[in-house]
Amino acid sequence: MVERFERAAGDIDVMFELAEEDPSMLPELQEALERLERELAEAEVRMMLSGEHDAGNAIVTIKPGAGGTDAQDWAEKRGYKTEILDVQPGQEAGIKSAIFRVEGEYAYGYLKAEAGVHRLVRLSPFNIAQSRETSFASVFVSPEIEDDIQIEINEADLRIETFRASGAGGQHVNKTESAVRITHIPTGIVVSCQNQRSQHQNREMAMRVLRSRLYELELQRRAAEKQKLEAMKRDISFGSQIRSYVLHPYKLVKDLRTKYETSDVEGVLDGNLDEFIREYLLSQRDATAPVDREVTEVKAS
Repeated sequence: MVERFERAAGDIDVMFELAEEDPSMLPELQEALERLERELAEAEVRMMLSGEHDAGNAIVTIKPGAGGTDAQDWAEKRGYKTEILDVQPGQEAGIKSAIFRVEGEYAYGYLKAEAGVHRLVRLSPFNIAQSRETSFASVFVSPEIEDDIQIEINEADLRIETFRASGAGGQHVNKTESAVRITHIPTGIVVSCQNQRSQHQNREMAMRVLRSRLYELELQRRAAEKQKLEAMKRDISFGSQIRSYVLHPYKLVKDLRTKYETSDVEGVLDGNLDEFIREYLLSQRDATAPVDREVTEVKAS
């Protein structure tokens, strides 16, 4: 990737030199600069998508309220495949809830920025007076996780020890190092087996136990991850929104987490979410960045 950007920068340098002699090259130069800027911005965002599930597909759930379909429009514009999994129509108009799947590279990494409560202010089309009303839509984004769990154990992660078995078994048990103890270094799990007749059998049984323990650990990790995702859900009410869409008396879309805003309401509702997503990912990166040691030392002194 770095080499590609270096080549592009080199090509632009050449175009600069040509444009100095031939002004007709300026439009082509401008186009090349804008293309490189877009690609650099995209690469910067990709570098921030390093979470465990960021590269995978996403499941998007929209709860009562107006709006929310902008996330699906955005996905389709990026060439992602979308699939409606469930739609519950409202009693009078619109939808009560909807769930759709987004398939594509880094779908979850991007769309997790849309999780939260979205607030819409507009002249209501559902009453005769067309008075100004405020409504809310809750958007919940979760990673698509495969049901099957495959436990792969790297031999390099194991410390295997043999020792003399104790207990019943007579002299053969006491004099032969048939017992096996296996330590899984990354997790610290230790299992041992000494009841089988041979070291080979004890090792095989110990590996079965270790695989079972790692499977259980993975289930616990996934349960904790699910609980964490559930905790991200917020009440659909005033004051808990992440973004406001105002169509009347003025036009403004503002993200309350990053303070990024734009007056292009129609564009955003049509799925132009890239800048909002980028600003959110940048804010998350800055929030987790380590504090500069020199600054800390100065404050301490």
